[in-house]
Amino acid sequence: MDFKIEHTWDGFPVKHEPVFVRLNPSVGGVMMKVSAPFFNDPPAPLGEPGKPFNKLWDYEVVEAFFLNDVTEQYLEVELCPHGQHLVLLLSGRRNVWKQELALSYKVSRGEKKWEGRAYLPWSYFPPNVTRFNSFAIHGSKDKRNYEALYPVPQHELQQGQKPDLHGQHLVLLLSRGDAFAVSTTNFC
Repeated sequence: MDFKIEHTWDGFPVKHEPVFVRLNPSVGGVMMKVSAPFFNDPPAPLGEPGKPFNKLWDYEVVEAFFLNDVTEQYLEVELCPHGQHLVLLLSGRRNVWKQELALSYKVSRGEKKWEGRAYLPWSYFPPNVTRFNSFAIHGSKDKRNYEALYPVPQHELQQGQKPDLHGQHLVLLLSRGDAFAVSTTNFC
């Protein structure tokens, strides 16, 4: 399955080439491939490439979320163009029960583009995934950009609302609006 992140978290078009995410299910898990512009902002985390890095969401990342909306259990996968990754298993909003899980992750990076390949074992997924969303985050301080495959629908935005993606992920995933029209029936 192929996806393009072409909008900001609040529904406006991005001002660069879209981020591509491909999910290829197989017998043992899912190969997640990312192809994205490379902003190098913020600079690389201090962690070792190929290893988990806590709070990776503070850096340039592409994220994927796989949710069971009945149990509210979800898998969060974060991939960084510098080689670090973060895999979290959560049960409800911000309730991490497993973190910094091992991941087979390879990245190649050019001056303006990066590509990553991560193998996600089925054992990381909650049973009966019903919803999926993906995000791209880059930039520093007031230039921070939050982009979403399925943004918050414009009619659900509140005036002055700011992105709090770590807190909003579950809210976004549980949204009953048009934002999550992707069926995962044949996925897991």
